[in-house]
Amino acid sequence: MGKRGYHHGNLRQALVDAALVLIEQKGPTGFTLSEAAKTAGVTPAAVYRHFEGREDLIAEGARQGHEIFADLMEYALETGGPTALAAFEATGRAYLAFARKYPGHYMAMFESGISPNANPELAAASKRSRAILERAADALSEHIPPDKRPPARMFSAHIWAMSHGVVELFARGKPGGAAPFPPEDLLEAGIGIYLRGLGLIAPDR
Repeated sequence: MGKRGYHHGNLRQALVDAALVLIEQKGPTGFTLSEAAKTAGVTPAAVYRHFEGREDLIAEGARQGHEIFADLMEYALETGGPTALAAFEATGRAYLAFARKYPGHYMAMFESGISPNANPELAAASKRSRAILERAADALSEHIPPDKRPPARMFSAHIWAMSHGVVELFARGKPGGAAPFPPEDLLEAGIGIYLRGLGLIAPDR
């Protein structure tokens, strides 16, 4: 292979793309830097021109994932109306859609064990994606008096956890993961029950 890796165009992104493929196939801890280099068509030594190690490589995949994720969530929030509830539910559907379309990114973000504060760039991207759901939560609770309003960060975190659970149990095609209802319906029903319990939306009549 010689020095091919040092003249590989956008070597950094090629390595990230290779890692994301391997993460999807083998899990975040199931591949080596040598495998990533081979998949990208470069020498193992070339990896260290751009990344300190495997965790640094995975962290970059997670950062890019958060950027894509935030864009999808923001679009869902801005176009999911006409009501604050509809927009909030649209962000939940965007979560499921992201997990399906970008499984390598999703696993790098949430299943790799890499801290969202591993580096400043990843921390900023992670913060942005969380902030979008919190913004949706703020809009949903505007009608509640401030002294009775649950913290937006708290209930947006609960919805995030619920979304993650639906993805892990029913939306990733794992053995035994078949659900009696579509994942989108499960999540929407769960969000409705949760928000009614908090008094954020009126009960059914």
